[in-house]
Amino acid sequence: MKFSKKILSQTVTQLCLAKKIDHIVISPGSRNAPLTIGFTENSAFKNFSIVDERCAAFFALGIAQQLNHPVALVCTSGSALLNYYPAIAEAYYSNIPLVIISADRPEHLVEIGDGQTIKQEGVFSNHILYNANCKEGEKYQDSNENLINTAFNISITKKGPVHINVPFSEPLYETVASQMVQPVHINLDQTHSNFDPLSHVYMDFVEQWNVASRKMILVGVLAPNSLEQKYLDSLVQDESVIILTETTSNLHHEHIFPAIDQLIAPLDEDGFKNLKPDLLLTFGGLIVSKKIKAFLRKYAPKDHYHIDPYKGYDTFFKLKYHFDTDVNSFMTQFISNIKQVKSTYRNFWLNTKTHRLMGHKRYLEHIPFSDFSVFNTLFKEAPKNIQLQLANSATIRYAQLFGLHASFDVFCNRGTSGIDGSTSTAIGAAHASSKQTVFITGDLSFFYDSNALWNNYIRKDFRIIIVNNSGGGIFRILPGNKDSDNFSKFFETNHQLTAEKVAQLYGFEYRDAHSTESLESALGDFYDESSVPRILEVFTPSNINDRILLEYFDFIR
Repeated sequence: MKFSKKILSQTVTQLCLAKKIDHIVISPGSRNAPLTIGFTENSAFKNFSIVDERCAAFFALGIAQQLNHPVALVCTSGSALLNYYPAIAEAYYSNIPLVIISADRPEHLVEIGDGQTIKQEGVFSNHILYNANCKEGEKYQDSNENLINTAFNISITKKGPVHINVPFSEPLYETVASQMVQPVHINLDQTHSNFDPLSHVYMDFVEQWNVASRKMILVGVLAPNSLEQKYLDSLVQDESVIILTETTSNLHHEHIFPAIDQLIAPLDEDGFKNLKPDLLLTFGGLIVSKKIKAFLRKYAPKDHYHIDPYKGYDTFFKLKYHFDTDVNSFMTQFISNIKQVKSTYRNFWLNTKTHRLMGHKRYLEHIPFSDFSVFNTLFKEAPKNIQLQLANSATIRYAQLFGLHASFDVFCNRGTSGIDGSTSTAIGAAHASSKQTVFITGDLSFFYDSNALWNNYIRKDFRIIIVNNSGGGIFRILPGNKDSDNFSKFFETNHQLTAEKVAQLYGFEYRDAHSTESLESALGDFYDESSVPRILEVFTPSNINDRILLEYFDFIR
């Protein structure tokens, strides 16, 4: 085994091993050569080479999403580092652990006009949990070890991105046959939760809960199996409780409400008043539905409590307290402290849900081929026990209107809700999952991140489905003049591109569909074993999709 001659490179790689950070995504460069040598010469690391740093970062994010443990990103100096930023922001808001390790010029070469040099220290300060700005030289060894240990430990325990900036002077490619340093491994501090079931605020909350006749639980993004089913089964028995979830919540029960917009979009003033909760309890990550956010801000509960081990956002401007713990730990205590309250709240809204689902079914029976009918077919025909990765914009919002099978593990980049790295994330997640991964995306999202397919780690059973409505069709749903040239050019961004040549370039099998019949035919053996990954592109008529979606809410009323 060879080692880089740079002490700082050896320190980074040895501490990665100590922290079990063994998935390393490397983008090519010269300044990061000491790190590349250190990682690739050691068989204990699983190394990935991805040229495009933006794609590399989202690919790493997808792996970390599945492992729930830090994945390291390694890049050269200069603008290469800045291309990580979209994925870093996503990791920050989605609580996904990433370790960014950037090579840099020595301090005396920064801001003197040297090539491929920018001010790298603290460049991600607004969206990073910790910055470790190392210095080159033996006299800084103890300080560097402390900085790197701290960065790794924070990423592991607080579940988010950290940045380690490591300067290297030339020569960069020298190696030695044995280790020159044995860095000190500082153990993790596993104590995190400040939740106290004997605190006044918790006891006051329980007291409120046990008398309120209209209680709403709203669940955001949640990894599969985050909440034990027994707690959900217990909560739904209370007639005074309704539980609203989203596609990304990964919770399932016949008495919960998984399609929020389907439930509340058709409501009138009286309906909103009937739905208004006395008390709101939330857990999970960020919420997709704009309608529930608008509703709870206008028809606000008396108090809002949030459960989360990391963050407590005042999304509805009524947050009274953030319980700093994970939801299972909270529920272990909570379920034994609460009493069921007689109420008509749950049953009234369950009856409304039944009515909405009947309308949903009838509506699908008579609408023409469109985005809405395509998503219905895709979710109905998808195989069980898959990992379902969803792109943002229209894709995730259509998914919110359908009841997805309980065997699906559903993921979407909802931290920043961008379309920029969905494909890369899905490919990374597929690599780290034991399940077949199906990625559903829109045309703009797919073409935006098409460099994601420039990747040698795509599984043969990976499947991409593109719903191509020739532009940003979601903008047609928003208020405004949609008949102007400016709208079609600068908002909807009309185009006539197809993914066929992209599929050929990267060795994917390509299929297309233009009708319900051709879609069902294309899906016939689409998920079967294959020698290469597959893309299915479904073309829908852009001029009717907005009308069909908007009329849906009127119909199910």
